[in-house]
Amino acid sequence: MKFIAIARTLAFAAAALIAGAASAEASGGTAKHPEHQHWHFSGPFGTYDKDALQRGFQVYEAVCANCHGLELVAFRNLGQKGGPFYLESCPAGVPDNIDCSNPNDNPIVKAIAANYKYKVVDGPDDSGDMFDREALPSDRIPGPYANEQMARAANNNALPPDLSLITKARHGGADYIYSLLVGFEEAPSTINIAPTQHYNPYFHGDLSQNLKPEFIDEHGHPREGIEVPVGGVLAMAPPLSDGMIEYGDDSPQTVEQYARDVTEFLMWAAEPKMEARKSLGVMSMIYLFILAAILYWSYRKVWSKVDH
Repeated sequence: MKFIAIARTLAFAAAALIAGAASAEASGGTAKHPEHQHWHFSGPFGTYDKDALQRGFQVYEAVCANCHGLELVAFRNLGQKGGPFYLESCPAGVPDNIDCSNPNDNPIVKAIAANYKYKVVDGPDDSGDMFDREALPSDRIPGPYANEQMARAANNNALPPDLSLITKARHGGADYIYSLLVGFEEAPSTINIAPTQHYNPYFHGDLSQNLKPEFIDEHGHPREGIEVPVGGVLAMAPPLSDGMIEYGDDSPQTVEQYARDVTEFLMWAAEPKMEARKSLGVMSMIYLFILAAILYWSYRKVWSKVDH
């Protein structure tokens, strides 16, 4: 009986989710399908582009970190194997007794943490007060706001999402994040939006309520021949512009390149062990293939002299 009750509960929950999705679709909420991109990390043998990860962190720190946190990532993660600043051996000038493969001793990670744009809130001290200090490799990357209320107050009551898992939390993953960053457009002439809002066709929304009065009939529906634009509006203004960040290599300093690099970095932030997981998967498949071949050969060998 308990199993039946649980099954009924799950069935009702599934029905509610389906009904909710159908309702959202019926309400006109649509968005442009993200543009498919070729990513280094795609496919069973995909790996992260280390140079892109480093540039992506630069874009995140210079632009995205002004509003968005990365609270599930610690500085030391940047120097772990597979991370953007991992070192197998120490650069010149580092004492021989330092193991730079240890992210806590990685000089690049230590410099990034010590010079990060936000301080770490620590304490209480001997007087019972909280205080700011420089970050250490073991600290999580601090965000721009102390709490949700401060974040909303600084963004017209909109709450900037944490970006630690954003590529996994959004349908379309990396393609969606890239398309959103490069996809800001002028709002269609048929809709009204607030001065603090920004139109993006890749952002899921329902713009039927934003139609100008002259395009709505007496029943509150779009007039014949008037289509509700796809997409939605964000409180976030277009964050990227050509030439806003100076790269240390010869990579193009364009919106498209910035978007690709920061998207790859955010993909790594969401799945830092991806390369190890794929490597293990490939080795497991090779092992299973060899095992299957040996078993098949053994089967043929054992039964080859038996009359059938």
